[in-house]
Amino acid sequence: MSPARLVFYLGAAGEDATPLFVVRLRNTRTRIGRVDDCDVVLPDDEVSRSHAVIDARPGGWELVDRSSNGTYRNGERVQRCMLAEGDRLRFGPFTAVVELVPRETVTPTEEAQPERRDEELVDASDQLAVAEAWLTVVRGPGEGHRVRLKGGRMGVGGPGSRVVLPDPTLVKDHVVVRLNGGRTMVEPGDGAAFVGSTRVRDTLPLLPGEDVRLAGTEFTVSWDTRALAPLAERFGEMVGRSEKMQRAFGMLRRMAVHHAPVLLLGESGTGKELAARAIHEASPRASQPFVALNCGAISPALFESELFGYEKGAFTGASERRDGAFHRAHGGTLFLDEIGELPEEAQSKLLRALESGEVRRVGSAEPTFPDVRLVAATNRNLIEEVRAGRFRSDLYFRLAVLAVRLPPLRERVEDIPVIAETIAGRVHRDIRLTEAALMVLSAHRWPGNARELRNVLTRAFVMTGPVIDADALVFNPLEGDPELPGMVGGRNVIDDAERDVVVEALGKCGQNRTQAARLLGIPRSTLLYKLRKWGIGTG
Repeated sequence: MSPARLVFYLGAAGEDATPLFVVRLRNTRTRIGRVDDCDVVLPDDEVSRSHAVIDARPGGWELVDRSSNGTYRNGERVQRCMLAEGDRLRFGPFTAVVELVPRETVTPTEEAQPERRDEELVDASDQLAVAEAWLTVVRGPGEGHRVRLKGGRMGVGGPGSRVVLPDPTLVKDHVVVRLNGGRTMVEPGDGAAFVGSTRVRDTLPLLPGEDVRLAGTEFTVSWDTRALAPLAERFGEMVGRSEKMQRAFGMLRRMAVHHAPVLLLGESGTGKELAARAIHEASPRASQPFVALNCGAISPALFESELFGYEKGAFTGASERRDGAFHRAHGGTLFLDEIGELPEEAQSKLLRALESGEVRRVGSAEPTFPDVRLVAATNRNLIEEVRAGRFRSDLYFRLAVLAVRLPPLRERVEDIPVIAETIAGRVHRDIRLTEAALMVLSAHRWPGNARELRNVLTRAFVMTGPVIDADALVFNPLEGDPELPGMVGGRNVIDDAERDVVVEALGKCGQNRTQAARLLGIPRSTLLYKLRKWGIGTG
């Protein structure tokens, strides 16, 4: 399927008409309407709040009308149709011309444009980069002053504005700037503002090279590209120095700026919810809601109402209308944790909502079309669940558009020290882990992953104070006497793990204790203390 774009005009699209802006269609769904969270915002009362959508289909691009005033193609009102090269679409007073673009002519900026708001993803050779929006004062007080625009709707002007300019004559929120779908829009504020000779009385697109004039100040908005490091040691609240995790962070960062569903795979405690929140915070939807729903904690009878909401009187106890998770996440991200726990009936209802984009409250015949980015997570092997007939294959492929596996701690031992220190700092800012403690933590297998690590550190801090040594670490065994934490079959798990590491180090160093201490990264006196404690080399 060829990429496509829409060239928008105000009024008819004649040969002498000047385009307002060009929008690259997303490879999923492009929403057109009057409200801010649409991908294409057309500010006019004749345009419905959610006027139409254009979906990418295997055979091309499908237009679906959702308006009360109608959507027209080549002069005829349509409800649903496939688009072709040169089609002229009318949404209220706006006309859009369909252009199908040969793939070899698509530039990196065009490819990424509809995905950006406060920044857009671009590919430059083999390097990942983002284009950030900057406001620059081109004339007046503070000429050359630059401000990074964070996205969303921002008041620009004097003190109290979200973006304050160095002009004492400006009032608070003198004008409003909005980044939407990769475009810059200006709206009237509390002062007089002009784009060229046109006073800003309604929402206007700010085209490249155009200035906004406020009293004695003029500014422009541009998109500047900066390179991203291919590897990163953190993503959101997640940290890691291993190459495996740095590459995973790079993948997650890249996925964040797109709108396709993400499926996070991994054992319990590997940080799937942290990853989902970080995806949301790094996405163009960051200013909108993040709604998390644990599918494993919802009974099958309540799943539909929890996800889709219900109308007053829909069932006994429904005393008022209630929004479901889809509605609460409108414009933002919906995180469905433990998606593998969904019963079959709930799977089919979720699939229908994802395929159609329609959400119906329980007890309502009217569809709604909340705009959400879906992130799902599971600790199950969904491929095996599909083969066993417990999970729908069509739902799996709908969810796994972008899939990432988060490895357990035992597969990235080199990350344990930095993760432990990061978690310890969140438990209490005064916690300090000794080298011996870090050595023991690195030797543990961590069946509960980062969640277990946090519990171990919290327990040690509560019991011994801010300086945590190896002796303060107590692991909950998965078997053995529950009244003796750290004991399995009469053996101390901590001592066993620590002793094995020390004996291995001594063997590598030919029993040279000074070299072994250096290899372990601990003081020689600490090593000697441990050896005396275990009766090693003292006979």
